[in-house]
Amino acid sequence: MSLHVIVGSGPVGTATARLLAERGERVRVVTRRGSGPEHPAVERVAADAADADRLTALTEGADALYNCANPAYHRWPTDWPPLAGALLTAAERTGAVLATVGNLYGYGPVDGPMTEQTPLAATGTKGRVRNRMWTEALAAHRAGRARVTEVRGSDYLGAGGTSLPMLVLPRVLDGRRVFLPVDWDAPHTWTYIPDVARTLVVAAADARAWGRAWHVPSAPAAGMRELATRAAALVGAPAPKLTRMPYPVLWLGGLADPFARELRETAYQFDRPYLMDSTAATATLGIDATPLDRAIEEPCSCRARCGRRPL
Repeated sequence: MSLHVIVGSGPVGTATARLLAERGERVRVVTRRGSGPEHPAVERVAADAADADRLTALTEGADALYNCANPAYHRWPTDWPPLAGALLTAAERTGAVLATVGNLYGYGPVDGPMTEQTPLAATGTKGRVRNRMWTEALAAHRAGRARVTEVRGSDYLGAGGTSLPMLVLPRVLDGRRVFLPVDWDAPHTWTYIPDVARTLVVAAADARAWGRAWHVPSAPAAGMRELATRAAALVGAPAPKLTRMPYPVLWLGGLADPFARELRETAYQFDRPYLMDSTAATATLGIDATPLDRAIEEPCSCRARCGRRPL
């Protein structure tokens, strides 16, 4: 029985912990408050993962160290560097494979589908932060100091997710109008949270995955209007009422709302086709994407069953 250490207990960290625990592995989840899923094989530890010495002690003897952390959106420039540095240091000291959950911000605005070979040309603050994290980890790998890999997904679907569609769908399922600065019909890749966990666990264990990034296998792209329409049909809700917000309204909203202010940087992801090619992980690692209808069905069926909005 191997030990696996997971930093972060958000949707991906929780899904990863449950996946490993159900496979019979020992799992240690590290968060500031000791949160995490309840399972006999899961040990929950309250600790500051940015403390390299403490994290090293918690990672001793582990096969893999999973970076599933997610600092507050507006605090990435201040919170990510010490946390990422501690994770890399712990991996170097213990020999555990460092498997990081990444995203597509590092590519910046692009024309056409993104692959793992797309240049990391982000100009925004959040994208540059993620690129520095990966560059430093990759340098340690190439120098023989650590074994690292990164899996990158697009916007998440799945119960517990906090990406834009998971904020939109509850309003759609309640029959309310949604007013956002997005092109509702632009094709967009959506990534299912359990697929992120599966890819992360496989990449951490497969030496072929080390030293490079992988895109999480994801279903064929669909516009957000199509996504909302499918979700509404599943629960018998009215047809979605979707209105595009002019960008200046978002800009003005950012004057008072830190989250809205941060969305200015990534607004390009929703005003044009935003496509991720994930064929490499399927071909090399043998991972297939969950069909889009299944990814939508999970949170919708839970909502109907529980009589509340868990999205």
